[in-house]
Amino acid sequence: MLRDNPDATPVRILGTNVDRGAAALAACDVAEVEPHRVDNHTYAEFALDFCRRHGIDVLIPPRRLDALAGRADDFAAAGTRLMSSSPAAIDVLTSKSRTYEAARAIGVPVPEWRVVRDADGLRAAVRDLTGAGETVCIKPAGEYSAFGFRILDERPLSMRDLLEPARPLVSVHAVAEALRRAADEREKVPAFIVMPYLDGPEVSVDCLSAPGGKLLAGIARAKQGRYRLLSDNPAYLEIAERLVSHFELAYLSNVQLRHRNGQPMLLEANPRPSAGIFQTAFAGVNLPWAAVRLLLSGDPGPLAEPRLGGRVAVTEIATEVPAGALAVAS
Repeated sequence: MLRDNPDATPVRILGTNVDRGAAALAACDVAEVEPHRVDNHTYAEFALDFCRRHGIDVLIPPRRLDALAGRADDFAAAGTRLMSSSPAAIDVLTSKSRTYEAARAIGVPVPEWRVVRDADGLRAAVRDLTGAGETVCIKPAGEYSAFGFRILDERPLSMRDLLEPARPLVSVHAVAEALRRAADEREKVPAFIVMPYLDGPEVSVDCLSAPGGKLLAGIARAKQGRYRLLSDNPAYLEIAERLVSHFELAYLSNVQLRHRNGQPMLLEANPRPSAGIFQTAFAGVNLPWAAVRLLLSGDPGPLAEPRLGGRVAVTEIATEVPAGALAVAS
């Protein structure tokens, strides 16, 4: 979407990843391996050095925003514009618990939740939340994408379970034992969120907003198997707009929703573009390019009214990557 932009501006794309074999690097003109499991200062210094060496004009970070957001002036001194919301907003949104607290305070519907760090806390949270036969789930409370998500289910497996697509099921006992072992071995245990498992469809709202939180465009994608419905449901956009405004999110962000008794509820809000933002191209808009224009000039350019109501099929393709095609530095 950046290369195929409406202004026909030549774009050179440089990328980094912790995995030298990441498929996304094949789409980059220059690719490098980035440091893995390092502290924020080390990561930010790597990013600054990368931008200086390659003369980067715009940096769009898909992760580690907490390491980069407070260094915007340093990037500017290196000639790079950092696409990021404020450090204060990122600090809240990288904690699901604080996100839910802030969202509930402004009237955004959120599920009940509990924060747990040990086996006793897990069992107590499950007792609290399963009183009415509720199915509950657990996931890390920080910024881990979908990693670590599990549905807690004590029922024995049925033949139907074995014949249907696999689900991320785990017993409460197994999770409690994992937490207990980690505590016994003095392993660092992050905070986890325990909450009801919300109904589908899952909805991802890709947002473009000006600094200060004014929503300029929002496109909701409801996930239905391999299909994405470009939804025109105003309730989805209303929730996203309220969150973007409250947190004063800038440029590209993403709000994820699921449902409870048919009503949308907040799953998480991310101050970064979603991995599926490319699907919004089928709505007739180019959100990534509009965000780049907005960052560089304060003007996103003309924004067409999104074409909503259609369905997009998500398919897989195989692309040959010739040996030595990636300019990957070790």
